[in-house]
Amino acid sequence: MGFYREQILPRFQDKVMGGKRMYEARRRICEGLEGDVLEIGFGTGLNAPYYPPEVSKIVAIEPSKVCMRIAEPRIAKASTPVEYGGLTGEHLDLPSGEFDAVLSTWTLCTIPNLDAALSEVRRVLKPGGTFHFIEHGHSPDEKVARLQRRLEPINKRLGGGCHLTRRIPEEIEKAGFDIQELDTYYFKGEPKPMGYSYEGRATSACS
Repeated sequence: MGFYREQILPRFQDKVMGGKRMYEARRRICEGLEGDVLEIGFGTGLNAPYYPPEVSKIVAIEPSKVCMRIAEPRIAKASTPVEYGGLTGEHLDLPSGEFDAVLSTWTLCTIPNLDAALSEVRRVLKPGGTFHFIEHGHSPDEKVARLQRRLEPINKRLGGGCHLTRRIPEEIEKAGFDIQELDTYYFKGEPKPMGYSYEGRATSACS
């Protein structure tokens, strides 16, 4: 699975996640970003066209060198400077209270130690900073949820560790965030087990 995960999967995901149906969701979740922003799971830079002019800098966290190579043309065209910030959201080599916002788009499903990653997100945010996220996960429909549980082992192998059953809002709140906005829906054009989505914004419960 090494060659597949390192060479084939990034290119496949670039095509799938770059589809037109994703554009509006990316635009929505990037609205309101400003100042210095950390993006965990930068991928191939598909959010770069949607950074608002109020964003002064993006620091990209991305484990895949292939993804970062694919992202280079998008980074070059972006009006916002993009810096590479490290491989993993679980252990950020970044100062505490450094960022005005953190952005995550379809990333929390793949991080092995989600508790550690969300703790790091909270640590690097400034007081009053916001966490913008759009993720997929556990469906409230039991029929869909049962199918998610059945499909998850193979999906994790084929999707780079992607979990289908994570209850994303609960995990974010458990990490010490207050969710300020949350919209849940089945993403149009996606099979229901893969498409139940959480789109929202959160702030630190202590801010």
